[in-house]
Amino acid sequence: MSDQLLKARVTWTDKYHFEGRAEYDQAVAIDYGPPLGDGNGIRPMELLLMSLASCSGQIVISLLQKMKQDVRGFTVQAEGDKQAEHPTVFTAIRVEYEVRGANLQAASVEKAIRLSEEKYCPVWAMLKPAVKISFSYKILEA
Repeated sequence: MSDQLLKARVTWTDKYHFEGRAEYDQAVAIDYGPPLGDGNGIRPMELLLMSLASCSGQIVISLLQKMKQDVRGFTVQAEGDKQAEHPTVFTAIRVEYEVRGANLQAASVEKAIRLSEEKYCPVWAMLKPAVKISFSYKILEA
């Protein structure tokens, strides 16, 4: 038995469209593009990229705040290459962080990202043995 139990459910609505819900009951639309679906939601593999980006992003922003970095804007983008044959798993994922602020220290940004990768982000830890994940970052003066 795990220390924490998380639950999620998806309910089929039509074609390939599902509605996903978790603990706080917010709905997430999940779908494929035409011709299989209608494109009225996020594709499952995009959800996986969003999970990685948001998990790491939450950790990085938290660490930067603890490091007293004056962050005024923050975006994380993830993109993945999928193999052509089934299962069409990711073969590589690239994560790019864009940090906007005043007098941001590159060493602090890199340290926060490395800690996310190596210690704190469970999504990254789960994906890392199966797929090559690389990252880059940009620091923009606000």
